[in-house]
Amino acid sequence: MSELEAWYMDESREDQKLPHRLEPNQRVTPRQLEQIGVYHWKLNADIYENDPELQKIREEKGYSYMDIITIHPDKLPDYENKVKMFYEEHLHLDDEIRYILDGSSYFDVRGKDERWIRIAVSKGDLITLPAGIYHRFTVDESNYTTAMRLFVGEPVWKAYNRPADDFDIRKAYVNSLRCSSDA
Repeated sequence: MSELEAWYMDESREDQKLPHRLEPNQRVTPRQLEQIGVYHWKLNADIYENDPELQKIREEKGYSYMDIITIHPDKLPDYENKVKMFYEEHLHLDDEIRYILDGSSYFDVRGKDERWIRIAVSKGDLITLPAGIYHRFTVDESNYTTAMRLFVGEPVWKAYNRPADDFDIRKAYVNSLRCSSDA
């Protein structure tokens, strides 16, 4: 099983689809991601339709709704605008759960120190981002990923672009970071 790869991003404004690693690279460990509420599982995407491990996670977490999106210029209407929109820094009032069924892409999340952390996801990666965390998404240079979107109950597609600090969920998230660093 491969470990999730994550790193602090450089400040470059070049193409968002590039890796944007610092020199030297500054890795972020899975434990550091968990400290900000980001969790990861590596599953077998080739059997996602009948995968008992995925089913167990869905049942334990209450992920009752699922759909699949393919992000590729030939598959997603208005591709360029959608990719730009996904890359706007935002938060959600619910957790964001994505399972990469094919291809590869990046999720960027704000760390405790407000620095961007880039998380590379590829086939088999299931990732959860907590409600209230500022984040963004982009395909990588392959311009292709297929992802299962999971939700607890009905899907909520609303994103709130930064600044969105007045939402109770954002305040609760920031408070949880304070509490975890006091422990």
